[in-house]
Parts: sequence; C-alpha cells; structure tokens
Amino acid sequence: MNDNHIITWLKRFIPAPAAMGPREKIRAAFGIFCGIGVTALVSTFAVSGMAGAPLLIAPMGASAILLFAVPSSPLAQPWPVIGGHMVAALVGVTIAQLIGTPLVAAPLAVALSFGAMALFRCVHPPSGAIALIAVLGGPKITQMGYSFALVPVLLNSVLLTASALIYNNLTGRSFPHVAHPPAQPISPALSLTPQDIDLVLTQYGEALDISREDLEGLYQSLVARAQAKNKSR
Repeated sequence: MNDNHIITWLKRFIPAPAAMGPREKIRAAFGIFCGIGVTALVSTFAVSGMAGAPLLIAPMGASAILLFAVPSSPLAQPWPVIGGHMVAALVGVTIAQLIGTPLVAAPLAVALSFGAMALFRCVHPPSGAIALIAVLGGPKITQMGYSFALVPVLLNSVLLTASALIYNNLTGRSFPHVAHPPAQPISPALSLTPQDIDLVLTQYGEALDISREDLEGLYQSLVARAQAKNKSR
C-alpha cells in the first residue's frame, strides 16, 4: 500500500459535512432541549413515589438527537423508538436474571436485543444502551426487575416521542415521516418501481439509513434537475 492509498484510506474517517443549515441546527438543538426537559420534568413527578427509580436514563439523550435532528430517519420513527426501547429493556432484564456474569450477559443482551428489534421492525440504535443498563445498572436496576421496562423506559420513551411529534410538526417537519414528493415529474421511461429500488438496495449489501420512499423521491428530483439543466443548454 503506497502513501496515496494510505491517505485516501485515512480520509474515509473524516465524514462530509452534514447537509444541515444553521436554522435547522438551531431548530434541532432547541427541540432536543425541549424534549429532554419535558421528559425529565414529567418523569420526575411520575416517579416521585418510587424510591430508587431513575427519572431519566442516558439513552434518551441519543434518542433525542435522532428524533429532533434527523426525524426523517427510519430509525427515529415512533415505533422504533418506543418499541426498540421496550424490547431492549425486556431482553436485558431477562438476560440479567438468567446470567450472573456481566462479561457474558452484557454482549449477549445487546446482540439479542438487536435480533429482537429486527424481528419486530423496531431497530433503534440507542436501545442497545438500554439493554446494557438492564445488565450493568447495579443493584437498584436489578431489584426493579421487569418494572424497569415500564418506568423509566416506557415512560421516558413515550414522553420523548410525544414531544418530538408535537415539536417537529409545529416546526414544519413531518413526523411520523412522510417522503417529500419530487419537485418536478420525470420521464416515465426513467421511473423506477418499488421492486427495482428494493432489488438495488438488496444488491448494495449494506443497510442504509434512508427509506425506499425517500430514496425514490431523491432520485426523481435529481433526474428532473439533470433534465432541466440539459434543456437550458
């Protein structure tokens, strides 16, 4: 491997800047502030009579960034957030009760949580941390047993998702996400069917964080833009 190949390889570690303008960054940041604030405030009152119960768990911070900064992501929709957290909590608590060795229980809980989330179509990356908390959270979490899945996990998840539902729609972002229609129609000869897109995605060989509908809309918009540029020449 020569120096040019090494430099090219190292450059892959530096991502391209996110296509997010200043206004969108401010919108997302304020949404995260509101979402976490509302979740913490309501959860505080909800768990006030439950000694030792955590009022807000750390994975909600990661979920908030997905919900408010990239609400179009398939991983940030209501079912993945709520369902993913619940599935991970239930799997994590079960593994913690069955396996007393943390070095075995921790990776197994996260791996099985992903498998269960994939099965129920609710993959949500921050949920992996929920499974870890259930296993490594200490005596208080262990004593809570399956109630951990209800409070704080389900409570936090519902409150945060509800906050995102209200805030995103009030600020002009569809949530649950609906793909944007293309700005201009394209030639029928260049249109793709859903089966075409599914086949290409399957052949790509890696999961992409974009829905089929969004991918189709982007394709049509790019083709329409290319056609408009060719006509203007």
